[in-house]
Amino acid sequence: MEETLLPLFGFAIATSVTPGPNVLMVAASAANHGLRATWPHMIGVTLGFSLMLLLVGLGLAGPFAASPALHEVLHWVGTAWLIWLAIGIARAGGPEEGRRRPPMGVVAAGLFQWVNPKAWMIAVAAVPAFTTPGGDLLAEVSRIAVVFAIVCLPCLLVWAGLGAAIRRLLRHPGTLRAFNVTMAVLLVASLLPMVFSG
Repeated sequence: MEETLLPLFGFAIATSVTPGPNVLMVAASAANHGLRATWPHMIGVTLGFSLMLLLVGLGLAGPFAASPALHEVLHWVGTAWLIWLAIGIARAGGPEEGRRRPPMGVVAAGLFQWVNPKAWMIAVAAVPAFTTPGGDLLAEVSRIAVVFAIVCLPCLLVWAGLGAAIRRLLRHPGTLRAFNVTMAVLLVASLLPMVFSG
């Protein structure tokens, strides 16, 4: 079990910091609302994904694996929600326009993990990779969830910091709109491998 701890941390960092729906939405939120307003979003992702890992590892993935129809429904619901969020990001204007969406809160960001295709891919890959046949499943899955909880928030903070730094450059409404459209396009582009693999 100890020999897999370092690889588990490496896997958690690599999958948490690379572009995907969560980090792109966090960066966009920090650019539009500032770092302080984005903390609930980051906390929600961290807690929601850790809970998802725990539940998936303890057997929730079984029904999805056994039912291709259920998996397909989740796949397309998640894709549709991400596209809807991307449209909201693209349409966001400056604060003076009164059209900006409020930042995502703890509960919404936590629940979002259940329809986030990248979160499912990570969870389904992590559990078999870092548990042992005949091992203490609760202890091993809990360890995976704790490692991701430790790693997730700092990785999100990197992207929120980038978004907050860019915020200073986005004072002009046209520049902010171009940034939001770019982030929306990147969010949709992050879905393409998952859409075509599903």
